[in-house]
Amino acid sequence: MSNTTWSELGINESLTSALLEQGISEPTEVQKQAIVSLLEGKDIGVKSQTGSGKTLAFLLPLLQNIDAQSKNIQAVVLAPTQELAMQIVRVAETYGAPLGIRVQQLIGGAAVKRQVEKLKQNPQLVVGTPGRMNELVKAKKLKLHAVKYLIIDEADQTFELGSPADIENFLFSVNKKRITAFFSATYPEAMSRYEGRWMKEPHRIDLSPQQKVAGTIEHYYVVCDQRSKLEYTRRLLRTVDASPALIFVNDSSQIANWEAKLKYEGFKIEALYGDADKQRRASTLTAFREGKLEAIISTDVTARGIDIADLPLVIQIEPAIDADHYVHRAGRTGRMGKKGLVISIITPHEKFIMDKFMKQLGITIEERSLFRGKLLNDEQISQAVNYVPEENKANKPVNSKPVREINHNTAKPTTSKPVNKRDEKPSRSLSAQVESVQKGQSALGAQGQKLSVKKDKNKPIPQKAAANKKQSNGKNKGAPKWLKEKWQDK
Repeated sequence: MSNTTWSELGINESLTSALLEQGISEPTEVQKQAIVSLLEGKDIGVKSQTGSGKTLAFLLPLLQNIDAQSKNIQAVVLAPTQELAMQIVRVAETYGAPLGIRVQQLIGGAAVKRQVEKLKQNPQLVVGTPGRMNELVKAKKLKLHAVKYLIIDEADQTFELGSPADIENFLFSVNKKRITAFFSATYPEAMSRYEGRWMKEPHRIDLSPQQKVAGTIEHYYVVCDQRSKLEYTRRLLRTVDASPALIFVNDSSQIANWEAKLKYEGFKIEALYGDADKQRRASTLTAFREGKLEAIISTDVTARGIDIADLPLVIQIEPAIDADHYVHRAGRTGRMGKKGLVISIITPHEKFIMDKFMKQLGITIEERSLFRGKLLNDEQISQAVNYVPEENKANKPVNSKPVREINHNTAKPTTSKPVNKRDEKPSRSLSAQVESVQKGQSALGAQGQKLSVKKDKNKPIPQKAAANKKQSNGKNKGAPKWLKEKWQDK
């Protein structure tokens, strides 16, 4: 089935021509399996990695089976984030326009009144986020009784991010005879419960490739304590010559904190918030794509839908919660055969997570250290420490061991008669020794014995000696004059 064509999958001529105009001549594996199942009317749960073509896998069957002459909403697509929803809308408009199909976006952060006005134009396909969709259903502005297809993209994140009550109310309001499909890059066990609740005899399509992460991506991790993660993030952004960077954290409540700290350090950085308005999120992504920002900080949820073709660097301030999320994060870089770099900042007790990812994903994640403004391994650090410039190698002696210089004038005599050290004269005069002492040099002999030096009357009296003399004078204070003279003569 490797050379399957679009027409063989059941896609009509109009859509096939539109695909060829976009340079898409052959379907991907997920498209081959999902399109056939949806056209056959099956409920499906699809697990396929980022960038595998999931969007077209569900849009093409929807667009083909929508009646452009009807004024009813016939297909609904839910997405967890505004960016992903808008990305789906753009693709749907590209292939739906030649068929006369109207597409409407219903996302949070946009004006409700304007969306209600556009609903009066009778779109056949609506794409949006759960909160806004449920809000319009409650207000009786969104009628879903004629829906044929209900698609939930990035389903794991949609159910996790959205309010359970909102999602429940919305799904209950959709036509019960619909075809339901879940698409996601990660598919945790909780998805089985949702399948059982909202699907009829679901068919599972699991496309987990042998090589989950692109081979053009390098994977590193650095180890530090929890308090040093900000410092290491700062140093990595300064050290690694790759910009812009996408920074991941796990806790959405900490995004503002990290953003403020990195801005204080002087970085041009913005955060992607799940509840930010449409204009702010759009302007942030535009500035990021145009190179006006050094980094964006985000969570796994808010990063869904971010499509940066030349993103060179991903930094994880906190490691991904599992291997599938690591794949999703790493998949933001190294796209279309380009090189990418993923760096995880971990504490010592998080090192086992890197070992687990290496085993599960079949990749190598190397430990590196920040050393002299570079990201090096142990061997490179050792070479850097012992490095000798080429111009200094020529002057370096062959034997690096220092050679002791011998003074031939003071060499010991070679007579057979043993020398009596008592008869041996000192090599230096007494005045020379005194001068040496006065200069603060050591006046120790060869065996560490103190040399006896005659007192010099002009030499200042040491503090201790002066104190003893004063104490002696104090004792003689009351003695007779003749006794003092006698003691002085001694």
